[in-house]
Amino acid sequence: MTRLSMAVRSLVTVLAALLAVTAASATARATTEPKAPADFVALRSVDPTIIQEIRYFTPHNFVGERIDGYRQPLCILTRPAAEALHQAQQRLLRQGYTLKVYDCYRPQRSVDHFVRWAKDIEDQAMKAEFYPNVDKTRLFEDGYIAEKSGHSRGSTMDLTIVKLPALPTRPYIPGEPLVPCFAPQGERFPDNSVDMGTGYDCFDTLSHTLDPRIQGQQRANRLLLKNTLEGLGFVNLAEEWWHFTYKPELYPDTYFDFPVSTKSLIQSH
Repeated sequence: MTRLSMAVRSLVTVLAALLAVTAASATARATTEPKAPADFVALRSVDPTIIQEIRYFTPHNFVGERIDGYRQPLCILTRPAAEALHQAQQRLLRQGYTLKVYDCYRPQRSVDHFVRWAKDIEDQAMKAEFYPNVDKTRLFEDGYIAEKSGHSRGSTMDLTIVKLPALPTRPYIPGEPLVPCFAPQGERFPDNSVDMGTGYDCFDTLSHTLDPRIQGQQRANRLLLKNTLEGLGFVNLAEEWWHFTYKPELYPDTYFDFPVSTKSLIQSH
């Protein structure tokens, strides 16, 4: 065998080894992606009638882009939380309403994305809609952003009420003019929900569930959501009219990081 042949053979062997290592690494990454525990379910498998508008799968949120970890527009919850939400839906359907969820289980990697964004003070692309009166340097201090979220434990959801028949909500167009989330309902970004006084994820004290400035039909709508859910074991976060946690939580101290996707729910045998 000539020296050239030997050199070519050695090069082929090295390349084959590198490809094998790369393939093994890719396989390892694929097999080590975290999965949901068996008691997590897709909400639609428990109640397909609840509307799902998963905002963090879209660019229409305070960051302005799809959030890490949201691979499908899907609501995932622990089974007890999903079943309790189904009971709430049954009560509201009889009154001519439906629930609509904006967010459910949220991976830790998504929360990390929020934290990175909050620390980038220069990025204020969505300020005019979501936090017009809040200085971005105060997002952590004022409690709007934190390094951990109850959503990552699987029993917390963000939701609202929609009057039936539900009208479609037009999609957000990146770059379109933004209107403050606390503007009158006819002026802020259209949502097919009842008027709650502010839009979803509005960083403002007007979002506090029982803020005394929210009166009339807006207050009645908030109380309909709050009273319906609290009667079934949910606890509202006082600072956010849309935020509820089902108690007792299955995982009160565990913050999961599996992606929001149906694949995360496929159990390995």
